[in-house]
Amino acid sequence: MSSKQTENERRKNDNENVNANSPLSTLHSTLYTNCPPWGTTGGSPSPVGKNGRRRTSVVRVGNLLMGGDNPIRVQSMNTTNTLDTIACADQAERIIRAGGEIVRLTTQGRREAENMKNIKAELVGRGYDTPLVADVHFNANVADVAAQYCDAVRINPGNYVDPARTFRKIEYTDEQYAHELEKIEERLTPFIRICKENHTAVRIGVNHGSLSDRIRNRYGDTPEGIVESCMEFLRIFRKNDFNDVVISIKSSNTVVMVRSVRLLVSAMDREDMHYPLHLGVTEAGEGEDGRIKSAVGIGALLTEGIGDTIRVSLSEEPECEIPVARMLVDSIAECVELRRKAKESIADDTITLTLSDTDWEQLQLKAAMAVGALLIDGEAHKLVINAPAFDSNRLVALADDILQAARVKMTKTEYISCPGCGRTLYNLQDTIRRIKVTTSHLVGLKIGIMGCIVNGPGEMADADYGYVGAGPHRISLYRGQECVEKDIPEDEAVEHLLRLIEEDKAKITKQV
Repeated sequence: MSSKQTENERRKNDNENVNANSPLSTLHSTLYTNCPPWGTTGGSPSPVGKNGRRRTSVVRVGNLLMGGDNPIRVQSMNTTNTLDTIACADQAERIIRAGGEIVRLTTQGRREAENMKNIKAELVGRGYDTPLVADVHFNANVADVAAQYCDAVRINPGNYVDPARTFRKIEYTDEQYAHELEKIEERLTPFIRICKENHTAVRIGVNHGSLSDRIRNRYGDTPEGIVESCMEFLRIFRKNDFNDVVISIKSSNTVVMVRSVRLLVSAMDREDMHYPLHLGVTEAGEGEDGRIKSAVGIGALLTEGIGDTIRVSLSEEPECEIPVARMLVDSIAECVELRRKAKESIADDTITLTLSDTDWEQLQLKAAMAVGALLIDGEAHKLVINAPAFDSNRLVALADDILQAARVKMTKTEYISCPGCGRTLYNLQDTIRRIKVTTSHLVGLKIGIMGCIVNGPGEMADADYGYVGAGPHRISLYRGQECVEKDIPEDEAVEHLLRLIEEDKAKITKQV
């Protein structure tokens, strides 16, 4: 009997196997006594479990239970070529050794999906039975294959059946729209059947940047559209009596991300759905900016009892994401209390936050996590951070960074950069460094740096300029969502981007 089949036998009684006595569950049992009222932050009045979190069903992903009273799981994603078994296993091992509990890999085609079984076997041979998740975009047939070999499959409603977005305006009659939903159900139902047969979990992963033209034209580029994109799929899963479902709604814009997740929770409550939630700010960037942005978005929801698994998406080596994610999870109790005190401190449109931490990274994350929701909800627009262990100028800069991450105040260039994956078509980390060196003085400018077209122009909807992988070592440049230059050699593309920015600045100066 295969290891996959052995795990399948253990999945039959998922909801009866909750480890309510885990250390993190014990910690959570005391979290929310002083949590701000839901109505004051736009949160949803979902039932609350004994761990203090929103009550959800339990999903088994491989040998791991998620949701219910189980600990919040931390995860990351490989950036290696999924056809390279050893490289994938090596990187996955680094993620696991750092504390990652789930590892996701991209599966662009059938060969990559089939090779997941070899990667799993290699990891098991090394003594790791960590769940592996296949990440599928644009090809529903690949999802069918991956479901036979992986512990879970992530599908994206924006490109599962709907054609690649073109950002064209298309009017749908109610009859035409209903017909499109029938096409989705017709294609999704066989996939659900395969997942049932193999006891494979599913993540429905909606990205703000990859909403279909169909959704965008009916609901707009809005949180409502993001939520409906997810709910359409959820209704089909429920109709087919398939409940091993985890949901994510992600955006590079923390305001959109937080509001969309809250709206989704309310929508699910109305339809008596209680699926676990995966939290993340996509394309958060790297370094301090990426960590702060993730803490603002993810932390806002964690301090409201929302979230069952998290991924901090950094444009760095994936194992670097795990300690940050773990720090956010371990700081929930303290940040709930800090958030309460921060709310009470508001005067003259200013939050005053006092912290005693002596570790700079911990202080950054806790500060962002404690005030993120308050800033996103417009309860204040200024922030003062007091911390005796650090220089006042450094704390002022941190406050500005948090305000920018919450979309309150722009004080420097913003970089919307993806973390990379097996689809990345150029040297992402080196390119980010080169672009930052030459554009960091352009205060208020937003530059999107994307490894491939999966989120590409969509996730850059909020960016002024975009740098997107178009082929191996080939780049396309965007002004907003318009592609203005294609197929540029990688070693020339940064210079082309800088020239485009300078030419546009010159035109504006001339007009003035």
